[in-house]
Amino acid sequence: MDAADPGFPQDAAGWNQRGEGHFPGLIGLVVTDVGHGFCGGRLEVATKHLAPNGFLHAATVVGIADTLCGYGCNVSLPEGAAGFTTIELKSNFIGTARDGAISAKAHLIHGGRMTQVWDADVIDEATGKAIATFRCTQMVLYPR
Repeated sequence: MDAADPGFPQDAAGWNQRGEGHFPGLIGLVVTDVGHGFCGGRLEVATKHLAPNGFLHAATVVGIADTLCGYGCNVSLPEGAAGFTTIELKSNFIGTARDGAISAKAHLIHGGRMTQVWDADVIDEATGKAIATFRCTQMVLYPR
């Protein structure tokens, strides 16, 4: 299946529906926009997103950033590609949140035939302050 295949949603509503019952839906991630080379989303912070110390859990932040990069990657696959797999990811944590909402914007840095590199910035919506920066490398998969 390639990016033109209707199996890959091409809009935010489609990705939100596809995430229901899976990790993105379970944590409450809402995709707000998606297109070739970008994807955005937000999350209302709840107790379930916090570590026992009361601060936003790193896995919550990474999960949002990785999901948005993955959705953007699917929409941005080269012709003939069947999908992708993450081969590397890294995150730098700069701040945190305890309540309110956080949002993230993912964007394509490199879109090659065999790999894509994506960056995502996660921010606290109330303050506009950075929570984390994230980068991942995706290996593009082709049918055998």
